[in-house]
Formats: sequence, structure tokens, C-alpha cells
Amino acid sequence: MSEASALPLFYRDPQPLSAAEHGDWRLKDGDVAFAADTPFVPVVVSEIAAAARSYPVVFSAGEGAQPVAVLGLEQRNLFVAGGRWTDEAYVPAYVRRYPFGFIATVNPDGFALAIDAASDRVLRAGEEGAALFEAEQPTKLTQDAMAFCNVFQGEADGTRAFGEALREQNLLIDRRADATLPDGRKLGLDGFQVIDTERFANLDEAVVLDWHRRGWLALVHFHLASLERFGALLTLQAQATPPAEPADKPAKSKKA
Repeated sequence: MSEASALPLFYRDPQPLSAAEHGDWRLKDGDVAFAADTPFVPVVVSEIAAAARSYPVVFSAGEGAQPVAVLGLEQRNLFVAGGRWTDEAYVPAYVRRYPFGFIATVNPDGFALAIDAASDRVLRAGEEGAALFEAEQPTKLTQDAMAFCNVFQGEADGTRAFGEALREQNLLIDRRADATLPDGRKLGLDGFQVIDTERFANLDEAVVLDWHRRGWLALVHFHLASLERFGALLTLQAQATPPAEPADKPAKSKKA
């Protein structure tokens, strides 16, 4: 579970949106098949409570301590089938904003609304789908995407602060999840970290008070409770994996 990647998760050809370059582009309805092979996805602080009810929420081992929802134990999202996300499971904002997103501009603190030109939903001409621009002005679709990404970006800043605080207090420790599937295969998920409960219990009172006021104590408890969801993930993985055939099972005879 690494933070290093040439491009953000899901995005293959992100382009900053402009009426001059994308005035004729349209966006058709689609599904979440793009996330079917993704075993984890980042979440922001405002989502941790909701995500923790459906998935284990852990932290990436990189410097940023990014909160991550674990969606599967191998290269597969156990909550996506037939292009649909499981109804009762929370859909992270990172997934919901796709194919839109923000990319950094030459201004160190600046971001521009972008779209993944490689998405199956993007149409470069025709009448199908909804327009991104009209008379060189962004349509409501594009304006709503901008608003959603703005909120997400703001939450990302708060998420970064929470991760930095966990690092400063030396609360994060490496963990690994191992499982044996019905077909006999052994899976191991590593590269993630969790909060050490003993270190957390020994935080200075001043830090505890500060974190309480910031709402971070609750986030820690949601994270710790979510780790029980690894058992549910294993159950889902077992249901999705057929049992191994016995090696000495006699072959079935074929009828003429």
C-alpha cells in the first residue's frame, strides 16, 4: 500500500479543463467499474466515521499518513460487482468525484479542475451525454464538479494535518494482515499502519484536550473500531473464492 504513483489512483490522462480545449466535450452516465480492481482508496477526515462502518480504515506508510479504506485483500474491490457499488456500503468521495479532480498549477498553492480524458464516460463530440461547456461557459455539471472538488480539497488539507499530528506523537506502527482463502491461497496485506493503543492511552493531557477540541479523538476511535472489519473482508473474500478441489478427487466419467 504505497503512496508513490506516477498518476493519482484511477486517472490515466488528467487534463485541466478549459473551454478552448474541451468546449465540445460531453460526459455520459457511467458506473464504478473503474474501481473494480482497486483494493484501497484514500478517504478524508470527514469520511472516516462513515467509511469505518463499512471498511477497515488504516494509514499509508508514507510520510503523509493518508487515511485509507481497505476494500479487498488482493487486487480486487470486494464492494464492486457488475459496475455497481454494494448498496449498503459507503462510497468514498474520491470515487464519487471521478472522472473530475484537481491538479496542481504553476502557482504552488493553486489547483485547476481537471477531467480524466481516458475515462470511458468522456465524449469528445456528438450529442450524447451532458455538455461540459456552453457558449464557452462551464455548465452546471462542471460547476457542480468544481464545487465538489473544492470541498474535497479543503478536507484534504485537514486530513494532512491529522496525519502529521499522528506522526508527531509517534502513534503509528506497521501492521500486516494475513489470511488463508478456501482455495488454500495465502494472502498478505502490508504497507499500512495503525494507531498503537498503548501509546494513544499515554498521550499528554494537553494533547488529549487539544485533539478533543479538534475532533481528532473521535477519529482515532473510529479508526480503531474499524479494524474489526478485517474479519468481514475475509468473509467477503472467502465468499468470492471457490474452495479448492481435492487433489485426489476422482475424475467424473463422461457419458457417451
